Amino acid sequence: MNQAYIFDAVRTPFGKFGGALAGVRPDDLGAQVIRAAVNRAPGLDPERIDEVVFGNANGAGEENRNVARMSSLLAGLPTSVPGTTVNRLCGSSLDAALIASRQINTGEADLMLIGGTESMTRAPWVLPKNEKPYPAGNQTLASTTLGWRLVNPQMPAQWTVSLGEATEQLREKYGITRERQDEFAANSHLLAAKAWDEGRYDNLTVPVDGVDLARDESIRAGSTVEKLGTLKTVFRPVSDDASGGTVTAGNASPLNDGASAAWLGSEAAGDLLGLAPLARIAGRGAAANEPQYFGYAPVEAANTALKRAGIGWGDVGAVELNEAFAAQSLACLDAWDIDPVIVNAWGGAVAIGHPLGASGTRILGTLARRLEASGERWGVAAICIGVGQGLAVVLENTAR
Repeated sequence: MNQAYIFDAVRTPFGKFGGALAGVRPDDLGAQVIRAAVNRAPGLDPERIDEVVFGNANGAGEENRNVARMSSLLAGLPTSVPGTTVNRLCGSSLDAALIASRQINTGEADLMLIGGTESMTRAPWVLPKNEKPYPAGNQTLASTTLGWRLVNPQMPAQWTVSLGEATEQLREKYGITRERQDEFAANSHLLAAKAWDEGRYDNLTVPVDGVDLARDESIRAGSTVEKLGTLKTVFRPVSDDASGGTVTAGNASPLNDGASAAWLGSEAAGDLLGLAPLARIAGRGAAANEPQYFGYAPVEAANTALKRAGIGWGDVGAVELNEAFAAQSLACLDAWDIDPVIVNAWGGAVAIGHPLGASGTRILGTLARRLEASGERWGVAAICIGVGQGLAVVLENTAR
């Protein structure tokens, strides 16, 4: 079986909902990172790209359903390069990495361009079609930005609660306090700001053409536990008992716009790209549980990936866990029983942002660069997914 490696990763700075990237279409964001990836590969003949696999969680609007193909064409890739779009919601672009790495393992491909794009700002409203024309009653537009819409009435009600209410249920189950959530969130902002100041993201990001955005727009460098503690809860009212609300806009990831891309390939891809590999994809894992406990699904996904890599948590030196909510991140860390210091050392999604389809490649690329910088051998990238799923990838530093 051929080994699959990650050679490079690049992303846009992530913009706020309605912020600096609001005027940029998601297919243009995707084209931006594809062009950047190509430009960063000095030996590349684009005709040698076997396929583009991109993640996208919406697809109902300007993505034109298959945004991988649309962005590839907009980026100027040869028309002979195929493109397919993956939708596993928040895990879409990490799923793209899993799919592409399997193609490399089996010898079907030597060079794959993976990534993801999302404009949560520009996600359209949708109007359900009626069985008969000219309905007499009113119709309601549904937002496609995030969460459930047009729910099948046969779905059990406990599964279809909002992501925020689901997180409240998860933190109740595992005893995660508001104080721990706010502390985790403040630390995410401080670490992200520090990483930008230290130049950690200089080689991981490229500006978007025509947009004045040098850094991730959601980072609040002055965040403190005290400031976050003053924010109102969003999904439940505060009360004196454990059933009271704890999830706020400050300890949850925001809505964002952005795109990411990475080169995956076999050993032969190094010559095709003119790049040395950063890390080997050593293990993959997918898991699922009850939809309302979606935030806990990375636990088993990562355990599975580690088992397939032939290592355990004691071997891992770096973890990138997508921070959908501080509470779900803490539940996962408690289950893994790992040192929080190795988790999201350059900040996480609570600060950086979570443009759904782009987040998986963001954490994978960040993990590869963290391993390169630290010299640690093993790392884990993991992400939770709405409706009760999780994905994980184990990377091995090739410089070790």
